Amino acid sequence: MRKKIIIGNWKMFKTNTEAVDFIKAVESKLSIDKNTIAGIAVPFVMLSDAKKASKNLVISAQNCFYENEGAYTGEISIPMLQNIGIDYVVIGHSERRDIFKETDEMINKKNIALLKANITPILCCGESLETYESGKTIEWVKKQIEAAFKGISENDAKKVVIAYEPIWAIGTGKVATPEIAQNVCKEIRNMVKNIYNESVSHEILIQYGGSVKPENINEILNQSDIDGALVGGASLQVDSYLGLIK
Repeated sequence: MRKKIIIGNWKMFKTNTEAVDFIKAVESKLSIDKNTIAGIAVPFVMLSDAKKASKNLVISAQNCFYENEGAYTGEISIPMLQNIGIDYVVIGHSERRDIFKETDEMINKKNIALLKANITPILCCGESLETYESGKTIEWVKKQIEAAFKGISENDAKKVVIAYEPIWAIGTGKVATPEIAQNVCKEIRNMVKNIYNESVSHEILIQYGGSVKPENINEILNQSDIDGALVGGASLQVDSYLGLIK
């Protein structure tokens, strides 16, 4: 049985103080079983304080660079993240791809580098509204998945968490129906099977992201190929976040 994994993506919200207060409030009420992974992906400046404040919550970075060091002003290396005990990193988010022009090749390099460092990548994929409406979702996501897993072994592939996030459902209030989300996540699992084998596709965790809220998360997680959620706005408030976990 695959675990459930719920990660809140805070994007560029909150301060260090607010992050620590949030974590303490959540931890005081949090009850999770051994088959559930719950966490938050916070901005770089909060990672150390968030990690120290957390007891049960997984603390994830929102991005990283694939080189260990060098003249890369403004970037954060994997050894820097390792030094403060970070075990998860979000890569390939649509905002990184769109706003900051990250390519499939860059995301593949990050995926490889994180796995080499024994850090779990949360690999995002997803299509725009235009791509969705033109009926090319599967074709688009297949290209992203195949590029991201290039040069990665079977054993390492199992460690990756895939997050399917249709761009048209992020922060818009629109949400893919559970059936739409399930269909794409099932296809992603088949893509992994075609790249590797059934064992890898069965073990790999696949999240859905895009306007997930306490009100709709149960229906989403009841789908057979959806193992969790990558949640934006609904993860910013204590009660709402706890509602996602419960």
